[in-house]
Amino acid sequence: MTRPIERPGGWYPDVKLWTAIAAFVVGALLLVEFIVRTSMGPRPPLDSGDALEEFASRTATFTLIKILVDTLMMAFLIVFLGGFRQLITQAREDLTWIVDLAFGAGLVFVGVTLVGDSLEAGGALDTVGSVPEGIAIRALTEGYLVMFGPMTCVLLALVSAAGGYAILASRALPLWTGRFALVVAVLNLMAVPSIFGGTDADHFFSVGGWGVAAFATFPWLAWVVSIGVVTIRERGVHVVEARLVVEA
Repeated sequence: MTRPIERPGGWYPDVKLWTAIAAFVVGALLLVEFIVRTSMGPRPPLDSGDALEEFASRTATFTLIKILVDTLMMAFLIVFLGGFRQLITQAREDLTWIVDLAFGAGLVFVGVTLVGDSLEAGGALDTVGSVPEGIAIRALTEGYLVMFGPMTCVLLALVSAAGGYAILASRALPLWTGRFALVVAVLNLMAVPSIFGGTDADHFFSVGGWGVAAFATFPWLAWVVSIGVVTIRERGVHVVEARLVVEA
C-alpha cells in the first residue's frame, strides 16, 4: 500500500508515487500486450474470407486476453493523467487550462481505445460457439483499425503537445521530458496519413501496420514511462532530504 502524506485537514496519497506506479504499470501491461499480439501471428488480408475466419477462430482467446490487458492499461493511464495534471497545477496554477487539454484529450483517447477494443472483441466473440462470419469480422476490423490508428494519433499528439508545453512552462519536471513530449507530438502527427495506406498488415505504413505503433504508440508510452522514472527519482530525493532535516 502507498504510504500517504500527512497534511493539515486530512490524509492525501503521494501524487508522485502514484504517477510513477501508474506509468510503470502502463509500460508493463504494454509489454504483455505486445507479447500476446506477436504470438497471434500476422493477420491475413481482409478480403480473404476463409483465412480471416480461421485466424479469428484460432486467435479468439488471445484477442480477448489482449483486450482485457488493454482495458487494465487504460485504467492505469487515467491514474497517470490525473497525477500528471496535479504535478503541473501544483507548480503553476495558471497553466491549468493547458494541462486540462492534455487530460481531456487523454480521456478521449481512453474512450476511443475502449470502443476499438469492443469492436475487436466482437470479432473474436463471433467465433465462440458459432460459425464465424468473414464479412462481420472484416467490418469490425476495419472499424477498430481506424480508431487504433489515425484517430488516436491525433489525440496523442494533442496530449503530448499540451503536456510538453506545460512542462517547459512550469518546470515541474525536467525540461528534457517536455522536449521529448513535443517530439512525440510530431511523430504522432506524421502517423496520421496512415489512414490512406490501406489495411494490409504487411504494409509498414498502412492503417493496421507497424508504422503507427513505431511512430505513435511506442514513443508516447516511452514518454509516459520516462515521466514515471523522473517522478519516482524526485520523490526519492525529497524523502532523503526530509529525513536529513528531521535528523538535524
